[in-house]
Order: sequence, then structure tokens, then C-alpha cells
Amino acid sequence: MIQPSGLRVPALLAAAVAIAYLNAFAGVFQFDDYKVIVGEPTVHSLAAWLADLGHGIRPLLKLTYALNWTLGPGEAGFHAFNLAVHLVNTMLVYALAQRLSERHGLDAGRDARVAAVVAALLFGLHPAHTEAVTYISGRSSSLMTAFYLGGLLAYADGSARGRRWLLYGLSPALFAMAIATKEAAVSFPLALLWWEACRREGRPGWREIARRQAMHLLVLLVAVATLLAHPVYGVRVVPALDVQSLGRNLLSQVDAITYLVLRLVRLHSLNIDPDLRMASAWNLTLAVEAAFLLALCVAGFLSLRRRPWWGLGIAWFFLALLPTNSLLPRPDLANDRHLYLAGFGLLVAVGIEVTRMTRASSPARRWTWPPAAAAIVLLGAATATRNLDYASEIRLWEQTARGSPEKPRVFNNLGHAYGEAGRLDFAERAYREALRLHPGYELARENLEVVMRRIGESASPAR
Repeated sequence: MIQPSGLRVPALLAAAVAIAYLNAFAGVFQFDDYKVIVGEPTVHSLAAWLADLGHGIRPLLKLTYALNWTLGPGEAGFHAFNLAVHLVNTMLVYALAQRLSERHGLDAGRDARVAAVVAALLFGLHPAHTEAVTYISGRSSSLMTAFYLGGLLAYADGSARGRRWLLYGLSPALFAMAIATKEAAVSFPLALLWWEACRREGRPGWREIARRQAMHLLVLLVAVATLLAHPVYGVRVVPALDVQSLGRNLLSQVDAITYLVLRLVRLHSLNIDPDLRMASAWNLTLAVEAAFLLALCVAGFLSLRRRPWWGLGIAWFFLALLPTNSLLPRPDLANDRHLYLAGFGLLVAVGIEVTRMTRASSPARRWTWPPAAAAIVLLGAATATRNLDYASEIRLWEQTARGSPEKPRVFNNLGHAYGEAGRLDFAERAYREALRLHPGYELARENLEVVMRRIGESASPAR
């Protein structure tokens, strides 16, 4: 067994993750990349970004796009940045997992480091995270997570070591940067509260906790006020509330959140456009899924006394999803990239549990490490395999069509990919399938008309 120490651990973690993502550099622009990067002039130069500042949303995210677009070299530059962010997040998971392990009774030396290594490898190599790393515009989730976890680490170390500049300076600043990257970071103060609540011992009083988090609350108030006053959010959120009732959205999120939970253990059939539908009424499937989620919450609560890392991980999962998967309606109920931050606590809990089972005093020591090591290798292989799907639009949407065979948008996008490649007969079939699934799909109808004209022109004799 490797004894992790010093700089060898970060180096080994970085090497493992980099190997799994090496083939991601062959990836091309996909799906929303065209909307938020390729077809978005405000990220094509720093001057355009500055002119848009104050008018658009997610300014820090757009700044990174503008830098990549300006500096190049093409998609490879975007992939290099995304991988660098993912490596930073893997190291943050390692650092936070080590602190959690020590806090919950593991030896401050070897055992805590081993638990942190396992958690970091699970995070760094999980194939569901390819949507936040290999999918270029998935950067919104990974970059937000970097600031989010960085802010948590600064808060934890500032609290433990009495370093005010970490507690009242760096941590709130990183929180603000997370919000400037993606609005879902508004859950950060709740994450800090839960971090404190899950302490076994040495938990400060609530008055002290409120004092420590005063600057974070100030950042939150300013951010919420800014978002509510921003015309873009008013245009997007208010009409959505008119179309879909809050009750219907909550009902639909039962299926969406169950989908995300299962994505942590189902490594096959990853899907960039899952076919999750708005629910109109209770049914047996939703009832079973609701019972499953309730049982998960109860298990988390009951574990707080003896295994608080599970309570932290389960609650973290739901807290991280609150901004995206609760009250506010959204056109796409869930995406794999939502797991990038939400799954952090559960993966850390697995790392701690595996390490506890492999300590010298544990009877399970001999048979735990082989399957754990095999699982990590399997995760890396699944990640490398999934990266291949991003190498072309056709490959990605063919794979997506297998996972969402009843979703019209998937076949419209597949038809577009075929059309761009000059495979007009395949494009025609894909558009017709989209219209079969949704006869009123005007975009697919318009695209089909364009393809039919191209087919007619190619069949006409040259003059």
C-alpha cells in the first residue's frame, strides 16, 4: 500500500486524472458551445467582454471564454483550461476530505490521507464529470465549483487556525467569484452552516458561527439584490413561473433528482440531453422515487451520530441542488454536470468509509482494497471512453439518441450534425424522426426543408 505523503500525492492525483482526460483534447464544440461561445460575440475579444459588462450574466465565466477565444489555440485551449480547473478541484477535494477525515476520527496521518486520496480519485475520475470538463461550456459548473470549494477550504482553515484574512477576506471573495461564474453558488452559506452543524465535537456556538459568516451573508444579500434587479433574470424567470406551477416543477424534480443520484453509480449510457419530462400528476414511478429520496434523507439524519460523514454527504447533495432543482422551473430538469458539485460530499463519505474498512483493526481489510482499486480503474476507463463521444457532433448525438430515443430535440441536433458533415440522407431521416415524435416542432421542419433543398440541388444535373 502506498504511503501518501508530501507532494507525491498531488502529483499522483494529477497524473491519474490527466491520463483519463488526455483524449478529451480531441473534443470539438458541441451543443450549447455554439450558443454561449462560438455564436456569442461578447466573448470574442476582451473589448467586447468589457462592453458587455453590466449587461450580460456570468461575467467571470465569460471572461475565461474571452481569454480562451483570444489566446487560442482553438478548442484545445478551451480543453486545457477546463482540465486545469478540474485538476484544481481534485486537489481541493483532497484537502477538504483530509480535514473531514481528521475531524471524524481518522488518524491525522496515514488514514486521513488515504481517505482523501480515495475521495479525490473518485471525484477526479468519475465519468459523469466529463460533462463539466470535456463538454466545453460545462465549464460553468466546474469553475463555479473551484471557487465554491476554495471558499469552503478558506473558511475551514480560517476557522481552525484563527486566520482572519482567510475567514473574512478570501472565503467571501471566492464566494462572490463563484456567483459571478454561475448563480447556483448562492447555496454556499447553507453549505457553511451544514459544515459546522456536522461537527462531532468542538462546534462553536451559533452566535460565533453567525459572526464567522457575516461577510458571506453580506455577499449573498448583494448578489441576490443584483440578480433580482438584472433584466435578464426577470425576462427568464418570471415567464417560466407563469408557464409551470411550482407544484408541478417540484413533482418533476422528484424524477430528476433520482436520476442524478443514480448517475453516481450507473457509469454507462451517459447522456448530454436526458429525456426527463415535466410531470402532470403523481404516478407509481414518482411515488417509488419519492420514497427512495425520503429514505435517503432519513438515512442521512440517522447517521449523524455515529457516521456524520454520511449525514454531511447526503445533505450536501440536496443543498447543492437547491438553486437548480427545486422551486424555479427550468427547461431541462437535470444534467449530469449538476452532479459535479452536488456529489462532492457523497464521494468524500465513500472515501472515509472505505478507509475505515481497511484499517489494520478492521476484519474487512483484506477484501476491501481489491474491489476499491478495481472501481477506481473502471471509473478512469469509463471517463476516457466517454471523452471519445465528444470528438465529433455525430458521435455525440448518435450516442444521445440511443439514450433518449423519444426526445425530438436529440434527433433535430443529430440531423444538424449529419447536415454539417454532408450526410444529407441521414440528416433527412433524423429530422423526420424528430417530426414524428413532435409534429409541431417548427425548427425541425425548417431544417428538414433546408436539407431537402440541398438534396434537390445535389441531384440536379450540372449546367
